[in-house]
Amino acid sequence: MQGTRWPIRLARLTTRYFVLWVVLAALLAAWQPGPFRALEPAIPALLGVVMLGMGLTLQPADFTRVLRRPQEVGVVLVAQALVMPLAAWALAAALGLPPALAAGVVLVGAAPGGTASNVITALARGDVALSVTATTVATLLAPLLMPAWILLLLGEQVQVGFGGLFGSVATIVLAPVLLGVALRRLLDRRAAGLAAPVAEVSPGVSSAAVAVIVAAVVALNLDKLAAATWPVATAVVLHNGIGLAGGAALAWLAGMAPAQRRACAFEVGMQNSGLAVTLALAFFSAEAALAGALFSVWHNITGAALATWLQRRPR
Repeated sequence: MQGTRWPIRLARLTTRYFVLWVVLAALLAAWQPGPFRALEPAIPALLGVVMLGMGLTLQPADFTRVLRRPQEVGVVLVAQALVMPLAAWALAAALGLPPALAAGVVLVGAAPGGTASNVITALARGDVALSVTATTVATLLAPLLMPAWILLLLGEQVQVGFGGLFGSVATIVLAPVLLGVALRRLLDRRAAGLAAPVAEVSPGVSSAAVAVIVAAVVALNLDKLAAATWPVATAVVLHNGIGLAGGAALAWLAGMAPAQRRACAFEVGMQNSGLAVTLALAFFSAEAALAGALFSVWHNITGAALATWLQRRPR
């Protein structure tokens, strides 16, 4: 039994100290960029691993919950779909970011909420069920919403139409998630004893994949980091703060309870930055992927810090 538990323990360790592994991976890539630059073609596959892991953690209740709580889920989805893209566009314009860096910030804003928001919501004693449901629905809607925002905000810079963007997002996001859901259903029916361990291990594998993606982006941008890091970092910090505050404010205006407000704040403020990185490399440049890489680190730091503070406050 002891031998079968170590993958779960390792996965939990990887997830718990995710920010540390990302920072270490980035430092290693800055020291030895060659091997990580060679990983550029594998980034879509690595993101596919992340999304497959998300699908493996989903249960039928995560989908049926939408029917039982349509208003709460709708508020979170509308907040996430409006606040982050518009804030990204406004920040890029206000800070005067060059086209490539501006595109990266907008891609982060157009992305759906990330699965890290579910973990942070749990730490903050928020409504985890609402967070998981909103992440799931936003991810399933991503092939429609992301191309629409990208073309609206970055139309002149994009050399592909709605159909091409839809196909890319569906292939990178939707297909792995649905495959993960199908595999989970198969395990639940045919190997119930294996389903739970696989679901526990998958977040750790996803965290490791994101760390490798960030390292690859750092290696690809090593010659541009000195000039690009500070303007992008400023945009990322402000973007994340606007998302957290905007999500909480809109949930409060909608009359949602404190636990739901916490879920909405993290769902809006924490994006699927790995998807933004992948699309940046596919349709723009390695420089455009910097915003997603920095966001991966920063939103986990602020999320964990805010969740720790909220743990001590009554709901």
